[in-house]
Amino acid sequence: MAAFLGIDIGTSGTKALAIDESGQVLAEAMQEYPCHHPRPLWSEQDPQDWWQATQETVRRVVHQAQLRPEEVQAIGLSGQMHGSVFLDSSHRVLRRAILWNDQRTAAECEEIHRRVGSREELIRMVANPALTGFTAPKILWLRNHEPELFAQVSHVLLPKDYIRLRLTGELATDVSDASGTLLLDVAHRRWSTELLERLELPLEWLPRCFESHQPTGQLRPEVAQQLGLSPRTIVVAGAGDCAAGAVGNGIVNPGVLSTSIGTSGVMFVHCDEVVVDPQGRVHTFCHAVDGKWHMMGVNLCAGGALQWFRNQLCQALMAECRLSQTEPYAVLSAEAERVPPGAEGLLFLPYLSGERTPWADPAARGAWVGLTTAHTRGHLVRAIMEGVTFALRDSLEILRSLGVPVQEIRVSGGGSKSPLWRQIQADVFGQEVVRLEAEEGPAYGVALLAAVGAGAFENIQQACAQAIQVAEHLPHDPQRTALYDRLFELYRALYPALRETFHALGQ
Repeated sequence: MAAFLGIDIGTSGTKALAIDESGQVLAEAMQEYPCHHPRPLWSEQDPQDWWQATQETVRRVVHQAQLRPEEVQAIGLSGQMHGSVFLDSSHRVLRRAILWNDQRTAAECEEIHRRVGSREELIRMVANPALTGFTAPKILWLRNHEPELFAQVSHVLLPKDYIRLRLTGELATDVSDASGTLLLDVAHRRWSTELLERLELPLEWLPRCFESHQPTGQLRPEVAQQLGLSPRTIVVAGAGDCAAGAVGNGIVNPGVLSTSIGTSGVMFVHCDEVVVDPQGRVHTFCHAVDGKWHMMGVNLCAGGALQWFRNQLCQALMAECRLSQTEPYAVLSAEAERVPPGAEGLLFLPYLSGERTPWADPAARGAWVGLTTAHTRGHLVRAIMEGVTFALRDSLEILRSLGVPVQEIRVSGGGSKSPLWRQIQADVFGQEVVRLEAEEGPAYGVALLAAVGAGAFENIQQACAQAIQVAEHLPHDPQRTALYDRLFELYRALYPALRETFHALGQ
């Protein structure tokens, strides 16, 4: 039997899984690790935690699936995008990695736009504006604030590519993940020497770029022995978690779009050609599909908003659920379902971590608007679900305005496991949504890419057609859609009205 592994270096933990040649999942494992917040809005992790979690989860998967070393032919890597791992010339980690949801680099984003001439000029060069989550501003922040460490830098890697280095000894990345550094010429799928020169950063710091299915090396013999694998096992380039998750959901053809409600919210659509939003509200990145692109809108706090509500405001409920062995999210969702659409005049802005699409404002803040004494916990939860979905619709409206075809919407992520939240998405988007038979996320997507790289499939489209099945078609309700259309316009007016207040509160 041939088997293929997918490893996803997530923000909350690392997930590994194994699939066979038909795409069937054989085993999976997850291990969590901490996220450090040394200052408000800062977010860091220790790359050693990723490596330890990778070793543990791979060993567990190999053991659970009873795989012999020679059966595992290839490994695919995915991971949280934009994170910066700074290494010296001996490949030693210089500091904790700065993550995608870290907001410390507002000044460096302004510096980048100033160095290239304008925000519009930067979009021309790399298809995207400078945003606080991207990698390039983090490099400049290190230069501006930790010059003694900056002087020691020889390599800058993304999270999954640090794991590749530990697995294979190779310095490499893929074009989808590299797109999120802000240093890739997205249209031509190569590092932008023009931008690097403007920023006074050496090209030699960056790894070689590959298409997602291409092999980048084999396991080092000592690592293979530790993991119970063969040193002949290849490691393919893989993909950033958004592109990898889209592959896992079959978003590999024109007209197919996915929404994902995880910690963040992502709206992702396949493009055969390069399409760029001249205002930079949505991202244009290289896809994990060979020679293709994708557009993506990102909301920094989606399912994370409901998680915050559960953890901080529902501690008594969580204690009750532990005693009764019930799931707190199921209780909250049931309460929200008893509330009518629109939450009886209550709106929620899900900007608890700042916001990316469409406002690109790290100072944006969350808010309920319209609270009265008649509102209950169920109203608050329903407003959160609707507010997050309105934030996703912001991206959908931009894509529609750019002429990007959207024939099918596939819903995924932890939030979409809720039947209520799936229906809210259909009604807010005004379009049928589709749920897949099984959803395994980015680790599954890069396992399929590993199978393509090893020759089990001709291409990723063939792999997805064979492995991914639709389980449910959920139509929208025209009356609820009409209500949500009206509420969406009210929602859209809130951020511009509150922007100055948010910025004043943050000073």
